[in-house]
Amino acid sequence: MIRVLQVFHGMDCGGAENMIMNLYRHIDRSKVQFDFLVHTKKKCFFDEEIKRLGGNIYFVPYYKVTNGKKYKNALNEFFSNHPEIKIVHGHLGSCAHIYLKIAKKYGCFAIAHSHNTKPKSMSVKNILYRLFTYRTRRIADYFFGCSAAAAEYRFGKKIANSDRCSILSNAIDLQKFAYSQNDRKDIRNEFHLDERFIIGHVGRFNPQKNHLFLIDVFYEIYKRNHNAVLMLLGEGFLKPSIEAKVEDLGLVNNVIFTGVRADVNRFLSAFDVFVFPSLYEGLPVTLIEAQANGVPIVCSDVITKEVNVSNRITYCSLTQTKPFWADCIESKGKERFSDVESLKLFGYDINESSKKLQKFYERLNMA
Repeated sequence: MIRVLQVFHGMDCGGAENMIMNLYRHIDRSKVQFDFLVHTKKKCFFDEEIKRLGGNIYFVPYYKVTNGKKYKNALNEFFSNHPEIKIVHGHLGSCAHIYLKIAKKYGCFAIAHSHNTKPKSMSVKNILYRLFTYRTRRIADYFFGCSAAAAEYRFGKKIANSDRCSILSNAIDLQKFAYSQNDRKDIRNEFHLDERFIIGHVGRFNPQKNHLFLIDVFYEIYKRNHNAVLMLLGEGFLKPSIEAKVEDLGLVNNVIFTGVRADVNRFLSAFDVFVFPSLYEGLPVTLIEAQANGVPIVCSDVITKEVNVSNRITYCSLTQTKPFWADCIESKGKERFSDVESLKLFGYDINESSKKLQKFYERLNMA
């Protein structure tokens, strides 16, 4: 059996984490098994499922510039104690140049995976991230991107266009996310929403997802239609500030915070419109899920057009006014259009994607 080490900060319910868990559930685990190296001792959303599927979760300290020696010592100790691991697949970018380099010292193949594109504005944090991650280009043996733009942003054009770099689509179980009238009815009954106009969003409460902008847009809709509801699925460190803003605007009865949910597919059927105003993204798996469901989508124009497989996503510029966004959202009808065949053709079927990744791991193991 091939044991592959997946490296994350922690296995909470984010886009990259969902992507790898989708693959994990569908890969042939009698031939390929995933283990996880995480950088937090906090209990995370997927921990129990990982253990049920046969994976191990290992911990090393969170890397900071001030604990570099401690971090390297922990990694050296880990790899010296786990010779069974021959492939390391790194999703955590900020310290990939360290853990991939040490993994290679112990004879592992090193894979770097890019899940995001360039932020709209370059903060000090983003500049430092670029500096740290640049070294990964000279260390990793192979590279993955969730999209061509994500691969080029992190690894540069030369690597992105080379045979060492592949696009691994954020594939999903297409049938699971198909529209269900029963799910629509059940979710609306659960939250006592009946036939109200529901705008939905799925994403962590962090700056990238642009929740403050979303609340402002919803406020414009609310002023016109007090029957409208905004449902926000997810958790994150900005959640308290978003809740405070909702309270300040008098929207407490119209904005629902569901927390992290394992049944996102059911909520998509309950939504009338899915809104995604991110400041930057790689190729968000939630938009693939929404297209499989057929719910109308409005998203920011910074998100790659690669994701628009159904050709039914409406893009709006973040420079447009909030009333403009509100008009765009309200103009969406309740007609559903799920283009599962196109999603399969573009590589978003989890059954085919898991086979592709398994063959890649098997080729490395035989090298």
